[in-house]
Amino acid sequence: MDNTISRIAPLLQTKLRDTCICLAGDGCYYMTGSIGEDIWDHNDGIPLWKSEDLINWTDLGLVWTFEKDATWQKAWRTHHEKPIRSIWAPEIHYIRGNFFLTYSTSPGGTGILKSTTGRPEGPYVNALREDKPLTDGIDASLFEDEDGQVYFLYGGGMIARMDETMSALAEEPRRLLCDRKDPDPNRHASRGYKGMDEIGFEGAFLFKFQKKYFLSCGDFWYGRYSSIVAVSDSLYGPYRNRHEAVTCGGHNNYFQDKDGQWWSTFFGNDPSAPFREKPAIVKVAIDMEQERIYPFD
Repeated sequence: MDNTISRIAPLLQTKLRDTCICLAGDGCYYMTGSIGEDIWDHNDGIPLWKSEDLINWTDLGLVWTFEKDATWQKAWRTHHEKPIRSIWAPEIHYIRGNFFLTYSTSPGGTGILKSTTGRPEGPYVNALREDKPLTDGIDASLFEDEDGQVYFLYGGGMIARMDETMSALAEEPRRLLCDRKDPDPNRHASRGYKGMDEIGFEGAFLFKFQKKYFLSCGDFWYGRYSSIVAVSDSLYGPYRNRHEAVTCGGHNNYFQDKDGQWWSTFFGNDPSAPFREKPAIVKVAIDMEQERIYPFD
């Protein structure tokens, strides 16, 4: 299948990385991501937009900020020998009738926030038992399985089951891996790999479709920062059929719209992308026979 994206335009002209969209129980779509002119320097918090049709978006502003809401996150840290304070890759999830935000701080440290009102605009507070990072690392996400169990993901495919209160991990994190190595260095980033059997090096996102688990991670594929996907019959793997699903669509998430159509989010990270650092969506198909995801117009 051809995974080339021929037609795509930004949803907004706002500078945004790591675009995440979810369809909530109220029938509306909510979008967030890494905001700011330079997220490797600083930003102000977590933004949120709302839409009923994936076309027209209402800016709900910052629903969590360093200045008003931060505790342990408020400290400036050092990244590449310079001070930095940013929220990286926030995601919004609608789980058990409430809204949760996952996030990471630079240069590492993950967390979960929950709405105190059941509304997407919050206010949001720490959802965790302890007021400290849940794990080291970046790019936090959540996955709710069909049995109602919730799992925490981060980095390039680390996963752990959460306790029933969603306030702590119920097990030690483990890494989701492929059933075989992909020895081609052109299909991996130059950093972060040990056995060449990882799906990707960051941006983990997991969803389930027709009893199969699809794990997406960001990785470099012949120079393109793309969404790399692998599939498994069981949650903990092993995963198979590692492939470039959405060209230049690295660190994305997948969601179904109200009509059941699947989409991938997109932001554009490298010179091969049609634009850079703006939120977008790409219509995708899931070929269950070939166990592959590919975009189409």
